[in-house]
Amino acid sequence: MSDLEYVLEMHNISKSFPGVKALDDVSVKVKPGTVHALMGENGAGKSTLMKCLFGIYVPDEGDILLDGKPMHFTGSRQALDAGISMIHQELLPVPFRPVMENLWLGRVPVKQIGPFKFVDQKKMLKDTVDIFKSMRLEIDPKVWVRNLSVSKIQSLEIAKAISYNSRVIIMDEPTSSLTQIEVAQLFRIIRELRAKGVAIIYISHKMEEILEISDEVSIMRDGRHVGTYLSKDLTMDLIISKMVGRDLTHRFPPKSNVPGEVVLKIEHLYSAESKSFQDVSFELHRGEILGIGGLVGAKRTELVESIFGLRPLESGSIELNGKPVVISSASSAISKRMALLTEERRVTGIVPMLSVLDNTILANLPRYVGKLGLLDEKRADKDVRKSIEQLSVKTPSPKTRMKDLSGGNQQKVLFARWLLTEPDILILDEPTRGIDVGAKYEIYTIIADLAAKGKSILMISSEMPELIGMSDRIMVMCEGRLTGILDGKSADQETIMRLATQFM
Repeated sequence: MSDLEYVLEMHNISKSFPGVKALDDVSVKVKPGTVHALMGENGAGKSTLMKCLFGIYVPDEGDILLDGKPMHFTGSRQALDAGISMIHQELLPVPFRPVMENLWLGRVPVKQIGPFKFVDQKKMLKDTVDIFKSMRLEIDPKVWVRNLSVSKIQSLEIAKAISYNSRVIIMDEPTSSLTQIEVAQLFRIIRELRAKGVAIIYISHKMEEILEISDEVSIMRDGRHVGTYLSKDLTMDLIISKMVGRDLTHRFPPKSNVPGEVVLKIEHLYSAESKSFQDVSFELHRGEILGIGGLVGAKRTELVESIFGLRPLESGSIELNGKPVVISSASSAISKRMALLTEERRVTGIVPMLSVLDNTILANLPRYVGKLGLLDEKRADKDVRKSIEQLSVKTPSPKTRMKDLSGGNQQKVLFARWLLTEPDILILDEPTRGIDVGAKYEIYTIIADLAAKGKSILMISSEMPELIGMSDRIMVMCEGRLTGILDGKSADQETIMRLATQFM
């Protein structure tokens, strides 16, 4: 029988998928009016456990109790009706519909005129404005979602979860795309919800956030529950050791790269898009890791996508190995031995329903097409298995679907995809976003090894320690303009932040 001091109890939850046991006898209890953090490496089972709670998955074994009453959800609608809502890690809005329709999707207010029912647009607009006002969000309810930034879409998803007036709200990586100001707004909202008795289950890889906002922390490892602790009794080092089962005394691997001659020279680059980057000039050396810092809206992504041929340029020049080049498309960039790991792996990176093998060879298909135009599966399988081994990708087989891999392993597959194209220059846009501390170290090691082999790395990162810990030099942008280039060894967070806010 349940102890009613808990609003939610999950007892002995187990869940298996083909080739992997995702959850093994996991038990977690959550008190009302508290923030209960869930931590663990990618693949530890955090999101899977919450999907079992939210009715997306049905557990193979175990019990779920809400206010002491047994629950058996076979769909998210049942969980919502019971008082549980969830902000998903994957942002999947309806892009070609207005913000307010996304907010009230599946429950739009209706009005009856005679025998007919119509969507009550006036009420929907008012309700949307009221919620945004309470959250202090500045989003136009009538604008199409496709025109919003990633951070605004994340805020919209948070508003949607709160709008259900649930007693338990699951937040899976809610700040992954938010600015510092938006994170502060979210924490204010969380504290207000906590004061009203709402229980928050908070998943994040950002340990500073966890220690600031949570009351209790449950740590998972390899699909098992390691333990639940009071946040005030934890430190970052203690969390890391319990998450990975070992001490990580160094956050970044030692580097042995020696930057050489200039391989990429950018001069006076102007975007053809209004309110984007302007007059950007820099050089990238062989074997160098050049970090790009700046706040959301600095136009860093727009810059690297333009260099890679995905966005039009108004003027400026690009030189590769001392020769002027024109890069008008991604295929043109790839032919010049360049690679781009995009920021949003779920949107512009992975193909979730295809296999690990298919995802790995995607950027290099001509290499595996035989004389008759058929895929040389034997050769592809050989190369993919070699990549899996080299990058330590945890997957049952190359035929496993990408959607069944953890975020960290999906990211490794994307690295494998681009490495098969044998690039000289790798552009990495937030390469460790949404990845836990253990998987981050593995990604850092891959990046450091590539630089040591003479590959040139252009790396965007919004994490200051990562930027400083991995970069040989750091170029900082603010509102589309280059504000400074710093030596990685002497750079500090204060100087980077000052340059990142120079024109604000």
